[in-house]
Amino acid sequence: MKINLKNGIDKLLFGMKQNDVIALYGKPNRNYKDEDENVIFTYNSLKMRLTFYQEEELKLGYIVASDRNLELLGHTIIGKKNSEAKKELATKGITKFTQESFDTFENYFNEDNWFILQTEFEEVVKFEIGAIINAKDEFDWKFKK
Repeated sequence: MKINLKNGIDKLLFGMKQNDVIALYGKPNRNYKDEDENVIFTYNSLKMRLTFYQEEELKLGYIVASDRNLELLGHTIIGKKNSEAKKELATKGITKFTQESFDTFENYFNEDNWFILQTEFEEVVKFEIGAIINAKDEFDWKFKK
């Protein structure tokens, strides 16, 4: 599955509604609300968790994925050493990361593209990507219906 920076993953586009996603991938394995009343879909076979923001008319705004076949700018990233993944991204011009550590995990956040490489024991275990906020301080929804 291809990660489309600033847009989503695979056929998923930020701004989709729940029915749009179900039309693509079928019913989720789990469907629940988080503490902020956002709707969460999980798809086991895709190894993805999708968040539909309650305050944004339940539009898809955040994706967490851990499938080993995820591809970012032509490179798979899950399972790679974080140094190797960051070196590959640097060849594509992505070099700025803010690092945050907690417990055995380290997050490498790239604000320009609003994504996080989550690592554990120096290996990329998760990729998180969120909808971009534009200059007007509004979400830049990519899905146009």
